[in-house]
Amino acid sequence: MLNIPPAAEELTNLIGKSLYDVWNGFVSLLDENYDMERIWDSGGKAWKYEYKYRRGGKTLCSLYARENCIGFMVIFGKDERTKFEEERDCYSKETQTVYDKAQTYHDGKWMMFEPTDTALFDDFIRLLHIKRKPNRK
Repeated sequence: MLNIPPAAEELTNLIGKSLYDVWNGFVSLLDENYDMERIWDSGGKAWKYEYKYRRGGKTLCSLYARENCIGFMVIFGKDERTKFEEERDCYSKETQTVYDKAQTYHDGKWMMFEPTDTALFDDFIRLLHIKRKPNRK
């Protein structure tokens, strides 16, 4: 866990102004829907930062940042995959492709998106609703 989250200026310099706006837009959307613990951490080998939404020891999703790139990851267990597959046609082709190509591990299917704009936000929120109903609103 990071002692101090990155400053807005540092994050903007890392990912660029347009992606910083996308990042903030998505964080606002998450915060409107979910009251959760938010944890900053280093992003491992592939990313500089990880920003995780958790509650009760369970992760809802994680956002990632590295140079000129942001990531959104959601992991679906077996029941969540079944639900997605039932609703598959409600999602964009891009989301379906990410789902199909995602690696499935013992703890679930790890879907990583690298959004460049807000086009998939509706899909992202719908994916999160499969994992957990919003607890704000």
